[in-house]
Amino acid sequence: MSSYSRRDFLKTSLAAGAMASTVAAAAPTALHAATSVTTRTALDKVTLGRSNVKATRLAFGSGTNNGYVQASLGQKEFNRLVAHAYERGVRFYETAESYMTPAMLGEALKPYPRESYVVMHKVTTNDGDPARRFDAMLKTFQTDYFDIMLLHWQTTSDWPTKSKKWQDGIEEFQSQKKIIARGASCHGLPAFSQVPGNKWLQVSLVRINHNGSRMDGDTFMDNNNPDHRDEVVAHIQQIKKENMGVIGMKLIGGGQFENSRADRQAAMRFAVQTAGVDCVTVGCKTTQEIDETIDNLNLALA
Repeated sequence: MSSYSRRDFLKTSLAAGAMASTVAAAAPTALHAATSVTTRTALDKVTLGRSNVKATRLAFGSGTNNGYVQASLGQKEFNRLVAHAYERGVRFYETAESYMTPAMLGEALKPYPRESYVVMHKVTTNDGDPARRFDAMLKTFQTDYFDIMLLHWQTTSDWPTKSKKWQDGIEEFQSQKKIIARGASCHGLPAFSQVPGNKWLQVSLVRINHNGSRMDGDTFMDNNNPDHRDEVVAHIQQIKKENMGVIGMKLIGGGQFENSRADRQAAMRFAVQTAGVDCVTVGCKTTQEIDETIDNLNLALA
């Protein structure tokens, strides 16, 4: 006769039941952990390559038609727009010296802790003293530092040498922690073709969408260049390999997709999935446009 008693049977059954309960309880947690790792959203913070700046995937753009669209709202309504973006979780804001919006954006962001958001500004590389211009930009924005400073609107193949004094000025302000990261916004393939292999750049702002609307071509003009779209993508993928942060713009095709959400969604998918940009910047004029842009980027990231 076996020595295995009823008491032993009960002990074994209870132990097995307890183990099964533990596994069952852990399963949803493990599933949730796996899901949370793979889910990407517009409001995630990502590192922009070798700049080491962390920003949300979506940036609030304030330069539609050089900022005239946002400026026409007036400060009170613009404040409300920025507040909505911030409350939704956007922590990346973009402006430029040549826009109508730097002072307005600085004013709108005053209620929030400076360390809680990222500001990308752009300097016009014409005549002038870099130190004075950067100091004036900081004063206008009412901040002690900019997270990213871009050389704005570089249009020719010799921009890396022509903009040298501005590069030196940015480096000086970086040494003082008044600028954290540096980059360029190029218009046209002659200029953009100089970005791959450029050791000075940490961030690149690039025009990108699914059909080449207002994208880079043989000149700096804001033309539609579908035939050059794949060349732009190739450059983006190369500079990504070089650990440069890439931010996409023209996701509404310079206004051409205003009446087509299908195009806006396709542009976002192309920028994120095909080109592989880190972040995108989109200029909005209503809270509804902000909400839709978040939704479109979430869909592209899914």
